[in-house]
Amino acid sequence: MQEKISTIQYIKRYLKRCITGPWSLICGLSVTLKYFFNPKRIVTEQYPENRKTLKMHDRYRGRLEMIEDADGNNHCTACGMCERACPNASINVLATKNIAGKKVLGRYVYHFASCTQCGLCVEACPFGAIRMSPAFEVATTDPNDLEMILNKKEGQG
Repeated sequence: MQEKISTIQYIKRYLKRCITGPWSLICGLSVTLKYFFNPKRIVTEQYPENRKTLKMHDRYRGRLEMIEDADGNNHCTACGMCERACPNASINVLATKNIAGKKVLGRYVYHFASCTQCGLCVEACPFGAIRMSPAFEVATTDPNDLEMILNKKEGQG
């Protein structure tokens, strides 16, 4: 049950709300006015026009990519930690054995269509073999382009 309040208390509460209510509106409009009178402070990127000079932030998470050294070799040992860390099975690590019988990476299949770009796979990789790319223009009309083999070298099948 609500308690009964006097008319004077009701009027005081009403006036307090009338005074403090517009304060939040004034605070929000002050930001707009600052940008209106000083447009050099605006942080909005004019995307299509500045495509060549646009740099994404270091924390941006685009699609997954493998880190390669100067010879084109990657550091992946096919341990499968990234595959286990992925919450929706966007990564398939297919291991094979080399001539000496040692387990090596055969194919690293990445399903970009189901990836949420959470970055858990990058954090789970003990060798630092993968990272999130800063590429953000990844739209495509062909769904086959969304399934990638990341360890495929140039000229190899």
